[in-house]
Amino acid sequence: MTSSLRVGQKAPDFTATAVVDQEFKEISLSQYRGKYVVLFFYPLDFTFVCPTEITAFSDRYADFTSRNTEVLGVSVDSQFSHLAWIQTDRKQGGLGDIAYPLVADLKKEIARAYNVLDEEAGVALRGLFLIDPEGNVQHATINNLPVGRNVEETLRILQAFQHVQSNPDEVCPANWTPGERTMNPDPVKSKDFFAAVS
Repeated sequence: MTSSLRVGQKAPDFTATAVVDQEFKEISLSQYRGKYVVLFFYPLDFTFVCPTEITAFSDRYADFTSRNTEVLGVSVDSQFSHLAWIQTDRKQGGLGDIAYPLVADLKKEIARAYNVLDEEAGVALRGLFLIDPEGNVQHATINNLPVGRNVEETLRILQAFQHVQSNPDEVCPANWTPGERTMNPDPVKSKDFFAAVS
């Protein structure tokens, strides 16, 4: 892995074939400018932890789209493998219909650009990137292969970044959820927050 992608930097753009509503379509990351994007990588189709993540994001898709956010899943499989997995019933370990695009990264260029490719295994680690409407990476997390991600936490992080981007004089403390107190990032004004929560 040679990429030095960090939060605050531009997300690497890509154009690739995705399965969208059981059809093959060319999509680019740049076509989602003006929206937030949750871009997540998973190792392989027809595996075990992966379908639980993919279907969990699909089941909560409306919670993302209602917040001006698109979800994109990526693995190093082909679009044909993605389609076959989508056409397999959930009770059989498949995905069934899902609400967002699954991107094919057969040449592993996208995973490599996001520094999540395990070169030895030839698969992507469980990387997740929150990209803002200007195309900047605001959040990144990478799990090793055996542990899946938390969709609820992804939503919480999304809402926190949306809040601070709309309210530049505020920051979100640990465990913040919408409706809770934020703080002012100022040595004096921040004391209001600490006084209220102690």
